[in-house]
Amino acid sequence: MVKLFWVTIVIGLVFIKWVDAYHINETELSILEAHEGYSFSNLVNQPRMVGITLIQSAAAKGAVCLDGTLPAYHLDRGYGSGANSWLVNLEGGGWCNNVRTCVYRKTTRRGSSNFMEKAIPFTGIMSNNAQQNPDFFNWNRVKIRYCDGASFTGDSEDRAARLHFRGQRIWLAAIEELMSKGMRFAKQALLSGCSAGGLATILHCDEFRALLPRTTRVKCLSDAGLFLNVVDVAGGRTLGNFFNGVVTLQGAQKNLPRACANHLDPASCFFPENVISGIRTPLFILNTAYDSWQIQSSLAPPADDPRGYWHDCRLNHAKCTGSQMQFLQGFRNHMLNVVRGFSRSNQNGLFINSCFAHCQSERPDTWFADNSPVIGNKAIALAVGDWYFDRAAVKDIDCPYPCDNTCHHLVFR
Repeated sequence: MVKLFWVTIVIGLVFIKWVDAYHINETELSILEAHEGYSFSNLVNQPRMVGITLIQSAAAKGAVCLDGTLPAYHLDRGYGSGANSWLVNLEGGGWCNNVRTCVYRKTTRRGSSNFMEKAIPFTGIMSNNAQQNPDFFNWNRVKIRYCDGASFTGDSEDRAARLHFRGQRIWLAAIEELMSKGMRFAKQALLSGCSAGGLATILHCDEFRALLPRTTRVKCLSDAGLFLNVVDVAGGRTLGNFFNGVVTLQGAQKNLPRACANHLDPASCFFPENVISGIRTPLFILNTAYDSWQIQSSLAPPADDPRGYWHDCRLNHAKCTGSQMQFLQGFRNHMLNVVRGFSRSNQNGLFINSCFAHCQSERPDTWFADNSPVIGNKAIALAVGDWYFDRAAVKDIDCPYPCDNTCHHLVFR
């Protein structure tokens, strides 16, 4: 059996074992999300381990991590038909919304390159294996590490706390470095990311398009980045308040999409639902209708559930009561309303499956395995490939839970 190890930046190590579902030890979930990492000791085809590269030119531009160290990326060179195609992946890993959480983040790989792995496995959409990643396996594939805490948008500092909020500068420094590595000659390019990286993909999509030659085919893929500003179980807006803290603390206001910022407050423009209608570049939204992270950290966080009414449901969808499932169906309905106008555009793509999960493009079991989740018998990898290469229109929305038996649900304990 494949064992998947997820590392959480908040508490420590959390382990998932694939049996009939994924089981995760319960932690005190905060707004900072878990990061997906893997161990593949039992796989026949080991994933390629790709070494880290520090961006040496970044310091002079003030493009540094929270603690002032150099930002970094991992690049696996393309070859053959993919030699002039580029897949740029923005790493996810939560946010920090106040000095205390950002200071803590400095002591992790989410805030300092001193703590980043020297090599990481490239899996799912990042894989170099044609059987596991048929459309992008031989592209230049690069993961830009995430060490700012504001989805690559901040541009400020807190001298007293020695915090550098330079996400926007990191983004630009990384892209400039990749241009010098050959991306300026790209014939095809795809910007992607999962979770906080999926949000960053949406926020930077048009900017990515503008930085590349007009002749380049440029598209964007956001995985689990469709964060919704919905009312939580206590009647408040947990995520809205949190995002307001992130944007204000890190000075992200001036770097959010102008089409949104011209008529809405900055925190609202950190929510994809207020941004996607104004994006001009082709965008694919991959999301679960019952996103596990959003359920646990913004819909029913422990702080808003002092009596523990949502405790069991939050950790295991099979333990939800009828009224709780009705509440979660309302979340799904809100998501579908958000993407209704977006999906009318011929250039956009959509894959919303009815799973209790979070992030599916970088996991080998959900991207393109024999038992990967499907909608209409089409796996996520094929749906994304059909959309990117204009082989077919992809506007796939699953029927409501519990109709889909191909899901890889996450079950926490």
